[in-house]
Amino acid sequence: MTMQQENPVEIEVSSAYVEDQSEPEEDRYVFAYHVVIRNAGERSVQLLNRHWIIRDGRDQTQEVRGEGVVGEQPHIAPGDSFEYTSGTVIETPVGMMEGSYEMRDEQGHTFEATIPPFTLSVPRTLH
Repeated sequence: MTMQQENPVEIEVSSAYVEDQSEPEEDRYVFAYHVVIRNAGERSVQLLNRHWIIRDGRDQTQEVRGEGVVGEQPHIAPGDSFEYTSGTVIETPVGMMEGSYEMRDEQGHTFEATIPPFTLSVPRTLH
């Protein structure tokens, strides 16, 4: 019997409003988000796929699924991390994102790494 490694991946996300690409009068709010994916385990892992759930302030939901992130399916060695920045557009000044990455370790086991929920917010809109 093989023991499957617990999820060794830690994910941190920060977001920022991109004012110069946003058009609030047209319900277009652009946000950048920066993701750090850290391998705290003892085996190398590879990010295979992404799944995002994006909700705006009206509870309109978009789901995004795809291969890799920013055109890559990075391999992350034990103790290393992979960082990238991407973006999203919503129709309200406040929203949230969450999701998961499908990962595979060097022994071929696949597992989900949860991306914790984070807020998208135009500055000075949340108290």
